[in-house]
Amino acid sequence: MLIGLACVSPALAQQPEAPTQAEAASPAATEAVLGKLNAYVALLNRTLRASKSLDRYESWVEMKKGPTGREMNIYGLYSLYDVRSEIGEASAAASAAPAMPELDAAIPAYIAAYQRLAPIVTKADAYYEREDYRADKMAEGKAMHKDLASAGDAFLAERKKVDALYTAEKRKSEVMELAMIEQQQGKKARWHVSNVMIRASHVMDILTDPDAKKLDMAAFRETLGAYAGAVKDMDNYSADNPNSFFTFESEPRSLLGKLRGFDEKLNKSKGRLTQSAGSDLEWIVNDYNSMISSARSATTFSE
Repeated sequence: MLIGLACVSPALAQQPEAPTQAEAASPAATEAVLGKLNAYVALLNRTLRASKSLDRYESWVEMKKGPTGREMNIYGLYSLYDVRSEIGEASAAASAAPAMPELDAAIPAYIAAYQRLAPIVTKADAYYEREDYRADKMAEGKAMHKDLASAGDAFLAERKKVDALYTAEKRKSEVMELAMIEQQQGKKARWHVSNVMIRASHVMDILTDPDAKKLDMAAFRETLGAYAGAVKDMDNYSADNPNSFFTFESEPRSLLGKLRGFDEKLNKSKGRLTQSAGSDLEWIVNDYNSMISSARSATTFSE
C-alpha cells in the first residue's frame, strides 16, 4: 500500500534510514499503521479546501482592515466539501490502535478548528456568491470578517501542527512498509516501486511546502540525491529483470530529469521559489501525481 500526499504539504522531516528485514513489523501491524494514517490523510486532503478558500479570501481582502466594498476585485471564497465521513473515520482512528500519542491528540483539536471555521466560510461564500455586498454596501461582509479571520487563523495553526506530526509518523511507517515488503518478497519489483515513490514524496514535500518562501537547498539536494539513487536502483533491477514494471519505469526517470533541471534554476535564484517556480513546478507536480496513479498498477504483470 502506498500512502500518497499529493494534496498535503507537511513540514520537512528527517529522512528515514534504509530499512532492514529485522525492522519489519508483522503484516497486520504494518497494515494497521497504514490504515490509520490513510484515515488521517483523507481528512487532511479533503479539508485542504478550507485552506484554499482562505487563500482566495486573503487574495483580495486586506486582512487587518477587512473588506470595504471598494476593492478592485471581489472574489469571495471557495465552497467547502462535505467531510462528515472523513471526520468520522479520523475520529475513530484517533482512539484506535496503534497509538500515535501526539498525532492522535492533535486530530480532535484540528477537527474542532475546522468545524468552527466551516459554517463561517459557507455563510460568507453564499453571501459573496449572491453579491449581497452590492445591496448592503458590504455591511454583512464587514460583520463576518472578524470571526472569519479569527477562525481561519486558528484552523491554519492547527493544520500546521497536524501536518508536521503526520509527516513524522508517515516517515516511520515508510520504514516499516519497505521492511515488510522485503521480508515478504525481497527487494523485487514491488519494493523498488515503493522505494521510488517514498523518495519522490520527500522531494515533493519540500517543493510544495506553502510556508517556504526560500528552500533549504542542502535539504532539497539530499532528498533529490536519495530519489536519484532509488531510480537508479530500480533501473538496474529492471535491466536484470525485463518487464518488471509494466509502463511505470520511464516515469521516475522523466521526473528525475525535470527535477535536476529545476535544481539548476533554484541554484540561480538561491532557492527562491517565487523566481523559479511558475509552470516548471506545476509540470513537476502534475508528473508526480501521474506517477502516483501509475504506481498502483506498476507491478501488476510482474512475477
